[in-house]
Order: sequence, then structure tokens, then C-alpha cells
Amino acid sequence: MDSLTRQTRRTGGYPYPHQAAYFLNNPLRRLSGDDERAVKRLDLTGFERVLEIGPGPGYFSVAIARNLHRGRLDLLDIQLEMLDKSRSALDRAECYNVSFHTGDADQELPFYDDSFDVAFLASTFGEIADKRGCIRSLHRILKPGALLVFREGFPDPDRLSVDDLRELVEADDFEFCDATGNRWHDVVRFRRLPLP
Repeated sequence: MDSLTRQTRRTGGYPYPHQAAYFLNNPLRRLSGDDERAVKRLDLTGFERVLEIGPGPGYFSVAIARNLHRGRLDLLDIQLEMLDKSRSALDRAECYNVSFHTGDADQELPFYDDSFDVAFLASTFGEIADKRGCIRSLHRILKPGALLVFREGFPDPDRLSVDDLRELVEADDFEFCDATGNRWHDVVRFRRLPLP
């Protein structure tokens, strides 16, 4: 599987190609229940505004949107084609509480300060060249006390360890909450501290 993944994309600093989105949204993958388990770690009450960076074809997006009864999901992806695929998945699931934004997480994120209750990045952070800049931008757009959640998993060649994430994220006024998972994946949660 790792060999196949490496053939479909370049390692480090490049987004997963939209042409290979089938591997991300494979129906057999849903049988594992991984999407629901990861979304439970977002602690959604249904009223939050959630940002998902790098949603790909919407594998987690549908489960998130279904849990936001009165909230809103914003998707940000560098590839318009991936946003189109996520939009199709969300339309099929009749989830319409979603906004779509084309943008690069290496740049300043195009949202107002203190806009989001949760930010979620699934197997995306390793592809971002300016990780520290992205974390600073996330700190700006997340509300004090908001959750920042990473889901890292096999076979992503850019997978970051829990220790790597802690070193990067805690340096910018985020507090480590917890990490759950196994050899196949980790869900790592941080909470945004108030500005000093």
C-alpha cells in the first residue's frame, strides 16, 4: 500500500493529487468506522463553526457536517478539484451547512480573527511547507479555548508523530490535550490558549 501511495503523489510539500482521490474515499475504508471515531474526538455539540483544512474528497467532511445541526463547516483546500469532489459528496449526503474556500494553508488563512470553535486537519499538515506559519494563522482564527485536532495515519508518507506535532504546535500558545490511536493512526488534540 505504501508503494502505491508513493507512486500516486510526491512526498513532502505537495498536495495529494485529486486524480487519486478514489484511494482516499474508497467505500471499503468507511467500513472501518474511522471517520466517525475521528469526528467524535472533535467534541461537537452541533452549534460550532468548524474549519477543515485539506478535506480532499470529503471523507471526514460528511461526518462532520452531519454533526453540526445548527453549526457550520468551512472547507479550505488548495485544489479546486478536491473541493468539487467534497461538494459532490456533501450534496449526495444532503449536507448544505458548508462553505468552500480555495486557499493555501502556507499563506495567511482567509478568515477573521476568533472565527472558529474547531479546526481539523486529517493527513494534511505534513504537506504544508510553512508549518509554523500555519499554526500561527490557526491561533489567530480560532477562538480562545477552541480545539485544534490532527488526524495522522498510515499509509501517509508525510505522517507526523505525536511528538513532532507537540513540538510544532505547543510553541505557539496551544496546550496539548491528548492523543489517541494506534500504529495505524493518531488523533492529537490541542486547545488554543488566550493571547498573553
